Amino acid sequence: MELTYKKATIEDLDLLTETRIKVLRAANQLSDKEDMKEVEKESYHYYQKALLDGSHIAYLVFDRERFVGTGGVCFFQVMPTYHNPCGKKAYIMNMYTLPEYRRRGIAAKTLDMLVKDAWNKGIRAISLEATDMGRLLYEKYGFVKMNAEMELPESKNDY
Repeated sequence: MELTYKKATIEDLDLLTETRIKVLRAANQLSDKEDMKEVEKESYHYYQKALLDGSHIAYLVFDRERFVGTGGVCFFQVMPTYHNPCGKKAYIMNMYTLPEYRRRGIAAKTLDMLVKDAWNKGIRAISLEATDMGRLLYEKYGFVKMNAEMELPESKNDY
């Protein structure tokens, strides 16, 4: 194995978008028949804007020339709080490793790079959503389950 970790640039839009769809299909247990054209289009536009304005950083992992994994972090601003006076937050997302490359430390190294990028921006409020597959990695890194957060399901938004 000859791994290289590359910070994604605007030239990587297609690969980032394609991988985003793979991640969403896996995380939501969606078949290849499920129409993802709208999500694909919006993901492409998201990356196009966010990579240029610095609100998203992604890493691509290659074994020689073969793409084997990725991970990203988006940065956003909320109102300052007692525990987060600057109001800056980071959200780890789109962590993915090809099945045959899993359990080799690729995701752990990618996660560490993303967390360090957030820290370098002065951000200490870092969160993520964990699938069952990724939960152990995140717990080993030091992430803890949140108990106070709530979400309004889309079905309740029928006004």
